[in-house]
Amino acid sequence: MPEVPVLYALPGAESPRGSDYWLYRCLRRFSGFVAHVLALGVTIFLVILARPGTSLFSWHPVFMAAAYCLSMTEAVLLMSPETSPFCPLSRKSKTRLHWLLQLCVPVLAGLGIAFIICSKRRSEQSHLTSWHSMLGVLTLITTCCQAVCGLALLFPRLARVTAVSRLKLYHATCGLLVYLLSTATVFLGMCSDWFQAQIKGPVWYICIALPLYPALVIMNQVLDIYLPKKKGQM
Repeated sequence: MPEVPVLYALPGAESPRGSDYWLYRCLRRFSGFVAHVLALGVTIFLVILARPGTSLFSWHPVFMAAAYCLSMTEAVLLMSPETSPFCPLSRKSKTRLHWLLQLCVPVLAGLGIAFIICSKRRSEQSHLTSWHSMLGVLTLITTCCQAVCGLALLFPRLARVTAVSRLKLYHATCGLLVYLLSTATVFLGMCSDWFQAQIKGPVWYICIALPLYPALVIMNQVLDIYLPKKKGQM
């Protein structure tokens, strides 16, 4: 049989597959950088729009934006090996920092709900009369449940957790659902009379689209990076 010629690659030459992977990683890092910028930008924008200190209600969007638009987004992006600004840190250090940021979420959100309750009582308005408020309460409850689950993962021996890998998978999946709930709550908040009274026209459509981008990045992070690694451990 005739010999099959062997093709040798030149030293230092990069295969097309390696080049595609390099471009893929650059795009992922850029998308993560944009998600960080939008998380901070949306938070600052809502704080400026709320003008904190002008009323009791003004503190509600401030604390809610700091909780969900900033703290929760940064806590989830922190666990990515490509989009996190703390990539040199060990997995254990990033996990503890992730939990500290997530611990800030229910604290800040609780303060936000306390201010809106006080504001409605002062103005003698009814509570839980909109989809935004009802979904916000549901989001806070699920956030607290996720924090307890994260505490069990942080100290598995103390919590007597045996199937740690399975609990990690459930924590990641439920965490994604909680983040999507928070994004929907922010979206409904931007559909409220308070927000639409200040932002109108094409700018309003841009504003409601901004929180969706970090949600897409985080969804891709959880589904594409974390879940495939755990399927075989189910």
